[in-house]
Amino acid sequence: MKTLGLDIGTTTISAVVLDTSEGVIASRTVKNDTFLSGEPWEKLQDPVQIYDRALSSVTALVQAHPDIAAIGLTGQMHGIVYVDAAGNAVSPLYTWQDGRGDLPCSAGESWAQRLSRLSGYALATGYGMVTHYHHLNHQQVPDKAVTFCTIHDYVAMRLAGRTSPAVDPTDAASFGLYDAARGCFDHEALQAAGIGGTILPPLMETPYLGTGPLGIPVYAGIGDNQASFLGAAEGRTDVLLINVGTGSQISIYSPVALQTETLETRPFPDGGWLLVGASLCGGRSYALLENFFQETVRMVTGSSHSAYEGMARLLTQQPCPEDLPTICTTFQGTRKDPTRKGSIEGLDIHNFTPVHLIHGFMHGMADELFAMYRGYLQKGGQAPASIVGSGNGLRKNPHLCQTFEATFGCPLTLSNNEEEAACGAARYAARHCS
Repeated sequence: MKTLGLDIGTTTISAVVLDTSEGVIASRTVKNDTFLSGEPWEKLQDPVQIYDRALSSVTALVQAHPDIAAIGLTGQMHGIVYVDAAGNAVSPLYTWQDGRGDLPCSAGESWAQRLSRLSGYALATGYGMVTHYHHLNHQQVPDKAVTFCTIHDYVAMRLAGRTSPAVDPTDAASFGLYDAARGCFDHEALQAAGIGGTILPPLMETPYLGTGPLGIPVYAGIGDNQASFLGAAEGRTDVLLINVGTGSQISIYSPVALQTETLETRPFPDGGWLLVGASLCGGRSYALLENFFQETVRMVTGSSHSAYEGMARLLTQQPCPEDLPTICTTFQGTRKDPTRKGSIEGLDIHNFTPVHLIHGFMHGMADELFAMYRGYLQKGGQAPASIVGSGNGLRKNPHLCQTFEATFGCPLTLSNNEEEAACGAARYAARHCS
């Protein structure tokens, strides 16, 4: 059986055709360069252009594989687009990167902090409820808006021939103020914050959404984190997924809703939970170090050269030293504390060298995620059978893979699928249409 998975990312729109017996047999990726101009803190995209590009990719793959049995979707979480009663977008897509929640609403308090205090939920800028809360307080909710949804819910709605979205719990939880244990939005918290419930997106009753203009059954969108886990782990739930891209993230499945201070407990498609820890800097830490080396070369020689090749050569030529400096890679803060800074400690006349810094940065990246993982184990979580790695930060750096293996004490295998989220969406559709 063949299914199609579509991933509406922030910078790309990816689609894959998955044969359940052979794996991914076709793929297509286009740029999502639909950003709109606005204030420096705004991160907006055009939902209509996104849909047109997604439809073009899906149509091309369907024409090449007319026996596709179902379509599944995923995409960037947290962000929202407002829609009217006919299912038309009446606002831009306010992406997960949107910064209006960090704007001050009173002395010493941002809009995200205020909503967190009033609701009792830990929320950050870019969360859909924070964006909506800011709009409510500035009378900026579009007049014709009847609800809001994620961008992939919007695309799924249109592909299914519907006029209203149906949101999976994985996406509903990403907005904030969602009680995952009860499977609904927390109306007490909404009331405490002064947010009315009439505009909240309807939760899906069944994964099947409908058969739209392409004549193929379309299934509800799921969160990209959960979809990536499904795609990278190829349906297994006994693995730890480590993704290193611009940021970095660990994800591990649990049949029970474990609560830790270091991990976020998110609903998993069709039951269970995904415990997730995210580093805001992650793979960018390594890029920062490369840029430092590159700037040093420019200072000395007057010319610019990438340092990645030299860094890789140095790691191959010299073993990891024992006297590494301690490097905290929170250079962009954390979700709980955006003001937190990174640090380098323990330098002396012997270990202030490029190879020490390179290894120190890689260990700092692994240590930050391992500290989150330790909280899972302390709560009685089951250690995974293996680690699956994904993201270019790991694919392009085998030395970083080795660092994670040493830190976590478990072998790491790179995912077979580079478009993990799209592949996971296709697997989810296959599960429900078979």
